[in-house]
Amino acid sequence: MWIDYLAGTETEATGRFAELLNRGYVVGLTSVVYQEIVQGVSSRREFEQTSEYLGSQTFYHPQDSVGSYREAARMYFDCRRAGITIRSSTDCLVARVAIEHGLMLLHDDRDFEAMASVVPDLALA
Repeated sequence: MWIDYLAGTETEATGRFAELLNRGYVVGLTSVVYQEIVQGVSSRREFEQTSEYLGSQTFYHPQDSVGSYREAARMYFDCRRAGITIRSSTDCLVARVAIEHGLMLLHDDRDFEAMASVVPDLALA
């Protein structure tokens, strides 16, 4: 969703994101999302601009250096046992961080919808 927003691509998620920003809501991201976005840019200039802009945002981190990852792995495991394959274990960590901080997760990824059907604590925007 961040990638589409920064690129100016209009989707349902980027529209909701823009609305949240316009209303003054605090938004944030995780360090792994920051890395995924910044590593995907195409030029040094874009790297500098994107990393600076995102680096100024609110960051949410796992609350437990081991337990958060264990619970993210449990989410992946529970989804797999329910017949749902999550394509990225990183998505489970992002979802876990959102749960730990009581956040609503705004996304544009079908894996989060599937995950939420198994993980009742995951609140999606």
